[in-house]
Amino acid sequence: MPRARGPTRTRATSGPIVLLLVGLGNPGPSHARQRHNVGFMALDAIAGRHGFAPFRARSRLFAEVSEGALGETKTLLLKPLTFMNESGRAVGAAGRYYKVEPSDLVVVHDELDLAPGKLRTKTGGGAAGHNGLRSLDAHIGKEYRRVRIGIGHPGDRDRVIPYVLDNFTAAEANWLEPLLGAIADVAPRLAEREDNAFMSEVARLAPPAASGPNNDKPVAEPGDEDGDGA
Repeated sequence: MPRARGPTRTRATSGPIVLLLVGLGNPGPSHARQRHNVGFMALDAIAGRHGFAPFRARSRLFAEVSEGALGETKTLLLKPLTFMNESGRAVGAAGRYYKVEPSDLVVVHDELDLAPGKLRTKTGGGAAGHNGLRSLDAHIGKEYRRVRIGIGHPGDRDRVIPYVLDNFTAAEANWLEPLLGAIADVAPRLAEREDNAFMSEVARLAPPAASGPNNDKPVAEPGDEDGDGA
């Protein structure tokens, strides 16, 4: 487990937003600890670790936002208030408002096809049945950077929606909390566009949970699920 650290007091930076860091999830306290909300959880950990301003709702962006810096890079953390299926509306609005290029947009989200606690970075690619990513692709295209946080797969595609909309268990907290701490510690690597180094350092600080029989095994998901914000 990574050693706990207090918040970093980052020096205020002037000028335009350089990095837009988005977490995917569903708004409201009833969704706060759900597997589908691990992107929101990661942003909360980053904000606390690096002394960002409190999250505030911005109606023109359809999101809660927090400004701060990762290293010397002025960064906006964004949590859409649109529910998962309409995430692209909020991210598109923020991208246009702050004139952020796709290479300076990083999206953190849950990934069924990775073992619990495993983290991977990539640029572009398909949505793989993830309705939040599908919405982003429709609004901004596919060439944004991604941080994929493995939550494992329930083994049956008919169980996917209740699984992602269920809370993390107490046992899962054994890998989740160290992982969130590691993501927060290493987040400045994302601002430096060192995505592979970010991935490697997180894995060193917070090794993934042991794989189960249904984890880290890609399973094609139906493309027309809507669910409760899933």
